[in-house]
Amino acid sequence: QYGTVVDMQGGLTRIAGPFLAKKGWKGDPNSFVTWWRRTHFENSMIDALLHREHTPYREIGHRAVAHVMDRAGITYTPDEVRYLVGEIEKLKPFPEVPAALAKLQTKYKLVVLSNGDPDMLETAKRYHNIPFDRVISVAEAGSFKPHVATYTRAAELLGLPMDQILFV
Repeated sequence: QYGTVVDMQGGLTRIAGPFLAKKGWKGDPNSFVTWWRRTHFENSMIDALLHREHTPYREIGHRAVAHVMDRAGITYTPDEVRYLVGEIEKLKPFPEVPAALAKLQTKYKLVVLSNGDPDMLETAKRYHNIPFDRVISVAEAGSFKPHVATYTRAAELLGLPMDQILFV
């Protein structure tokens, strides 16, 4: 969902820009978001590679945002970190996505397999307004993508063999 259906970079940059300006930070909000997303990605990959108990997406997001603000010398509160990460749930789809998915949905079932937490994905439905046939969180597999367990578990939940699933 994040980055494929919804515009993470653009949406978070639009949210971070005013926030960072109020903080007096003079850097590029797009760079801040890139740093945030890269840090989040690295931490989720480490989580998956170590095969530890699954860390919620939101928790990794909080750590990533706090880390980036620390590195950028931006003072913040835990509520501000929660606010920024919470905005992920409100992101809008890329402009071409709703029509493209509607066309695909005339022939195929559309399922999201997302690194997001189940409650975040549920909330996001109100904002992206795309009627997916199913939304699956990697929390159900206990590991972030691209760990094979996420794809295997999604296929099990759908009751389909892997060769009947197209992943984009």
